[in-house]
Amino acid sequence: MRADGEPSNTNGTSRPFPNGSGPYPLHKAAVSSSTNTNGKRRSPVAMNGSSSTNGYASANGRSILPYFGHDREEVTRIILQALGDMGYHGAAASLTQESGYELESPAIVAFRNAVLQGEWTEAEELLFGETAEEDGSSTNRNSLALQEGVDQNIMRFWLRQQKFLELLEQRDTGRALMVLRSELTPLYQDIGKLHFLSSLLMCQSTEDLKAKADWDGANGGSRHHLLSELARYISPSVMIPEHRLAILLQQVKQHQISSCLYHNTPTSPSLYQDHTCDRNGFPLQTILELGEHDGEVWQVQFSNDGTRLASCGSDGNVHIYDVPSFELLHTLEGHESGVCSLAWSPDDSMMVTCSQDRRARLWDTTRGEIKRTLNRFGEPVSSCAWAPDGQTFVTGCLDKERNLCQYSLSGDLIYDWRRSHRIQDLAVSPNGHRLVAMDNETHIHVYDFVTRELEYEIDMKVKMGSVSISQNSRWLLVEQKDGKARIVDLDTREPIRYFQSGDKGSEFIIRASFGGANESFVVSGSEGITESSLIDMKPMLMHISEGSIFIWRRENGQLIEKLEGHGKGCCSAVSWNPVNPCMFASAGDDCKVRIWSNEGPRSRSSKPPRQSNGSHPESNGWLQ
Repeated sequence: MRADGEPSNTNGTSRPFPNGSGPYPLHKAAVSSSTNTNGKRRSPVAMNGSSSTNGYASANGRSILPYFGHDREEVTRIILQALGDMGYHGAAASLTQESGYELESPAIVAFRNAVLQGEWTEAEELLFGETAEEDGSSTNRNSLALQEGVDQNIMRFWLRQQKFLELLEQRDTGRALMVLRSELTPLYQDIGKLHFLSSLLMCQSTEDLKAKADWDGANGGSRHHLLSELARYISPSVMIPEHRLAILLQQVKQHQISSCLYHNTPTSPSLYQDHTCDRNGFPLQTILELGEHDGEVWQVQFSNDGTRLASCGSDGNVHIYDVPSFELLHTLEGHESGVCSLAWSPDDSMMVTCSQDRRARLWDTTRGEIKRTLNRFGEPVSSCAWAPDGQTFVTGCLDKERNLCQYSLSGDLIYDWRRSHRIQDLAVSPNGHRLVAMDNETHIHVYDFVTRELEYEIDMKVKMGSVSISQNSRWLLVEQKDGKARIVDLDTREPIRYFQSGDKGSEFIIRASFGGANESFVVSGSEGITESSLIDMKPMLMHISEGSIFIWRRENGQLIEKLEGHGKGCCSAVSWNPVNPCMFASAGDDCKVRIWSNEGPRSRSSKPPRQSNGSHPESNGWLQ
């Protein structure tokens, strides 16, 4: 359990074992004799007993120089910790003996043992030292050096809360009640927290206590977790943050990845050499054109396992292709008008399609057969998404009724949100916690998908084209009609990053998505632009730019590529293969699905190419 107000940062790791191992054979004294007042330290942190001047020190009579500009003691102690993490305790002992440096002081070792053995009074005395009166004020002597500005009462509360819970686990309710009244209550002013702890006194069994408190008991990992939390408040020069070398190495790798413009591999870079990715390894070439559609292609989507690709558009058909051969497997026919949206089920065995004919249909993707047709809606069905368990799906509609509904696999209506918003697009978070619905104006509606209650709304101040949620269920990608895309943090509701293409925007539906290895990129299509002009006193339409594909780095919003691919019409949608980061597909008004890769062009038997006049008579189904 955590006290309210405690920080969530854990020095880059959530593992609950500080320094990764038990105490080492030899230790130097590293307790602070400085004064603490109101949780704030007034003097610099002790340097573990060693003396140093301008980076130079003496250990065991040996003159010590900096290690390539780094403090030798810091480097040695971090290596000692890493050796313990990896189980090389003999090597650590040899390094301690030869270098003269030790990982931790005896005081830290004693504090660690007191926490892990449940000696709570001793743990507090070691942590905060002895209280003495000096010049009429209370001071703490021989306390461990704490981080600047630490609230000591929070640390005391955590220790005494663990003590309280362990007494309840032992069914010693009387002593637990005394701890609550005399030790916890004077420290903490959060009445709700104290009331919750009081309610634990009513637990009828140990199992009930652990379940209600979300706590695994004294013999579980709770003491180690407590030690980890307390360690974050102790000066790092005294108690090195856990797994420090591993964190530093990870930061080095992350810096190299961030500096690599075309990094597109899920594997971790090697530490043996500096990392860089060649642009030639990025999917920048059209290797194949699929021409089965007889009209504009509005959406394209790879299956979740990356072995199939589906496309739909104004001709009312849905085509399913094999990957990587891209041979046509099935054509799903039956819609009476353009198909605006499709969604694969989590196991890829089914698909929902939504159409301008005011119908939504459920298909068997293995056989290419229809399973269910939902009752006709009042307006075109604009969007659909699956629940993560694959047992239900949600549809969005542009009508003021049945505009956001959840259905079973048998086609029965499970729930109607009964809101007046007209839904243009929607997405369900992969963890199943949230449903995000985008209306046809400027608002995003975020629902708790479990309780179905509205969590919040966001006015984006601009009309939008699509929404998409990252695989970690945290980031919402919004394609805007002003030529920009943005990522919004679904937890904080704050915009995280903007992506600008330089285009003026579009009145038509353009779909942006995450893609590449670890979803490292944001990709979006665009509208081909034409402008009128006078040539020889006659009005003429002049082609300005093609329907392009824009690719940005998700981490920093940097535009790395603009690819020309779909002629004078829109590039309506782009889908990145979820298992092959070197492949994505795009859909456009030129009636084509284009496959992009880092390979050379390949041939495939298909229908003759079709030409597009560049106009937008149906504008992906939705002209606003």
